[in-house]
Amino acid sequence: MEVRVEGSLERAIKILKKKLAAEGVFKEMKIRAFYEKPSVRRKRKRQEAERKRRKAMRRAQRQSS
Repeated sequence: MEVRVEGSLERAIKILKKKLAAEGVFKEMKIRAFYEKPSVRRKRKRQEAERKRRKAMRRAQRQSS
């Protein structure tokens, strides 16, 4: 990932952090910090999928209205 420093370094760092957060890097680091049992991993994946489906349904309903 590339971020150009135009102006202040703090601004470039802020942009980089936004891009990393959007790609889910911080979330992935948090998940991988500790061992996760396979059963817990499956449960988490199922919950994330359900959350994603609900969000998609809300978006679809909002667009059709």
